[in-house]
Amino acid sequence: MKKIVIIALLRLCAMVNAQVEIPSDSIKVTPLKEVIVSGDIRKDPAQVIIKSDYQNKVVQPKNSGQLFEDINGFSLIKRGNYAVEPSFRASQYEQLNIQYDGGTKAYHACPNRMDPITTLVNPEEVTRIEIIKGPFSVRYGTNFGGVINMVTQTGTLANKKIQGSISSGYESNGNSSVNMINLMSRINKFYIAGNLSYRDYGNYEDGNQNEIPSSFRNTGYGLKFGYDFNEKNSLQASFRQNFGRDVLHAGLPMDTDKDDSTIGSLDYKLTSNNNYFKGLHAKIYYSFVDHIMSNYRRPSFTNSEAIALVDATTFGGKLESEWNLGTNWKLFGGTDFVALSREGNRNRLVKRNMMGVLLPTPLAFEDKIWQDSYTNTLGAFLEARYFITEKASLTLGSRLDFVSSNAEDLDPTFAALYPNLEKRNETNYSGNISFKQYLPNHKTVEISYGRGSRSASIEERFIAFFNIGRDPYEYVGNPNLKAEVNNQFEISFNGKKFFEGKTINQINYGIATYYSIYENYILGVVDETLIRKYNPTTPPIHPKVFRNIDNAMKTGFETYLDVKLYNHFNFLTELAYVYTENKDFNENLPLTPPLQTRFKLGYETEKFWASVQYNLTARQPKISQSFDEIATPGYEVMDIKAGFSPLKNLSIGGAVLNVFDQYYNNHLTFAFNNQPDFGRTPITEPGRNFTLFVNYKF
Repeated sequence: MKKIVIIALLRLCAMVNAQVEIPSDSIKVTPLKEVIVSGDIRKDPAQVIIKSDYQNKVVQPKNSGQLFEDINGFSLIKRGNYAVEPSFRASQYEQLNIQYDGGTKAYHACPNRMDPITTLVNPEEVTRIEIIKGPFSVRYGTNFGGVINMVTQTGTLANKKIQGSISSGYESNGNSSVNMINLMSRINKFYIAGNLSYRDYGNYEDGNQNEIPSSFRNTGYGLKFGYDFNEKNSLQASFRQNFGRDVLHAGLPMDTDKDDSTIGSLDYKLTSNNNYFKGLHAKIYYSFVDHIMSNYRRPSFTNSEAIALVDATTFGGKLESEWNLGTNWKLFGGTDFVALSREGNRNRLVKRNMMGVLLPTPLAFEDKIWQDSYTNTLGAFLEARYFITEKASLTLGSRLDFVSSNAEDLDPTFAALYPNLEKRNETNYSGNISFKQYLPNHKTVEISYGRGSRSASIEERFIAFFNIGRDPYEYVGNPNLKAEVNNQFEISFNGKKFFEGKTINQINYGIATYYSIYENYILGVVDETLIRKYNPTTPPIHPKVFRNIDNAMKTGFETYLDVKLYNHFNFLTELAYVYTENKDFNENLPLTPPLQTRFKLGYETEKFWASVQYNLTARQPKISQSFDEIATPGYEVMDIKAGFSPLKNLSIGGAVLNVFDQYYNNHLTFAFNNQPDFGRTPITEPGRNFTLFVNYKF
C-alpha cells in the first residue's frame, strides 16, 4: 500500500509542476436559494468542495449520511444501518454545521443520536452537497470545523405542468427495498415539488455471514411551494415529515420504536439593480422531533425494562443583505438565530435486584435525561470580499455569537454537582481571512485562516448520568464548559490541464493541507470522585464528565488526480489523511480515521455507464485509550457499479458492493451494545451485496 501512495503522490507532483497553455473554460452559475456555492466568484465562500452527481448513477444509499461515503476527507460514524453521520477531518457532531437548503437545521431528540439530521432527509431528494472545509466563512451560522449544505430538489427547474419520476430499488443483503415518487410542476410564476417514499430494510450479513441487527422502516414525504413575483422577488415554502419505525441499533443500548420528525421553512429572496444595495435573503424554519426508544428487544429487558420518550424543538431564522461598496468591494451582513430545546425522561421498571433475584414487586423509576434544557444562539456577522485584481481576491469575515443556556427541571444528583445553577450567557467571536489567486493555465491557489468557536452542546452541558458514547461509561454534563475554538490554517492548490490528443483529454488535480490548533477542546473525562448513578457496581463505576482540555491539535491533507481518457473513460485517485493529538493525555483525539486511498476507473456514454472502485483503508494504531478505542486493522473493498438507459427516460442501475465479501469494521463504527449474540466488539460492515435501482422520468 505504501508503494501505491508514493506513486500517486509522485504523479500528482508531476502534474503540479507542468506549465502548459490551455483554453479558458466557463463557470456555471447556479442562482438558487438553496445553494451557498453558486459558481459566482464574487460571492462564493473560501475553501469549498461541491459534489453534484447524486441524481444519476444511483446505487441506493440507506440515508443521507451515506452520501458522504465517496467524498474525499469524509468518514462515516455508524451505530447500525440507520443512524449514520459524517465525520470530516476528525470533526463530527456539533463540530460540523450540517444544514440543508441553505440554512434549514434540525437537531436530534435522542441522546444516543439515533435520529440525526441525515435521517430526516431522503437521499433521493439530494441533488448536491456543498462543503466549506473549515471555519472560513461566518455567513452560515456557527462554524467550528466546517459547513455542510445538502441541497434538495426544487420545482424551479420544472418545464412542464406536470413532470416527475418513479423509483424503486432492491438490495439482496437484508432483502431490502425502497420506493419513491417525485412530482413537480411549474405554471407561470408558481411552482411546486413533492415526493413520497417508503423504505423497508432487513438485518444484513457481514463478510462472515453473521446477521447484524440493523432493520428499519421509514416513510416520508416532502413538499416545496414557490412563487416568483417577478425576476427580482421570490418566495418559497417547504414542509417535510419522516416517520421511522422499529429501528434496530446494533451499537446502542436501546432500539427506536418511533421517530417522527416535522420540518418547515419559509424563504424570501430579493435581488436589486441598485449600485450599492444588491439583495436580501430572509429565512425562518421550524423542526420538531418526537422520539421513543426502548430495550424491549434487548437482553437487559429481563432485569429492567426501560422506555424513553424525548423530543427536540428547533426554531431559527436568518436575515442577510448584500452590498457593493465601490467596484472592488462586496459585503454581506446579517444576523441569524437558532433556538434548540429538549425534553424527555426515561421510565424504568426494575424486576431483579443486583444479585439477580426476582423482586416480588418491580420498582418503578423515572430518570431525567434532558432536564428540560435549551440553548439559544443569536449571531451577527459581516463578511467582505476585496478584489485586488481581476484574478486575486481577499475575503475577511467577523462574527459574534450570543449564547444563552439553562436547564429548568434538574435531576437532584446533577443539581448537587452544580449548586445555584442558573441561566448562563456567553459571547463567542469567530473570524476568517482568505486569499485566492487565479493563476495562468486554469490553476488556483488559496491560503486561509479561520477562527471558529462553538459553545458546548446540550449533551455536553446537561446530560444527566446517561450512556451516550461508544464506550460503556455514564456521561455527566458540565454547564460551565468554555467555548471550543478551532484555529485552522489551510493551503489548497487546484488545476486543470487540457489535451488535444485522443488518448488523454483532460487532467484535474489538487491538494489541500491544513493545521488546526484547538483551544478548550471538549472531551468526556473519567471523574474518580463520582460513582455512576445507575447500576453503581457495574464497571466502569466512575462516570465521565465533560471537561475542557488545554492542548490538542490536528493536521492532515487531501489530494486527488482525475484523468479523462479516450473521451469516455476517467481514472480517479484520491487520498486523505488526518493526524490528531490530545497532548494533555498523550494520545490521539477520539474518532480519528486512518489513511484512506481510493482508486476509481469509470466509463460513461450517453446511455451507459460503469465504474470499478477500489478502497484501501490503512490500519489505525493511533487511538484514544481514554475513549476505549482499539487499534483497527486495515482492509480493502471493491465495488462494481453499472447502469444503462434502454428507453428514453428509463434508467436501470445495479451494483455489486464488497465484491470479495470482506469481513471488516470501520474505525469510527460503534461497538455492539446490549446484544444477545455479540460481545462489546466493533460492529462489522455488510458483506457482499447485490443492488438494483430503476428510475422512470415522465
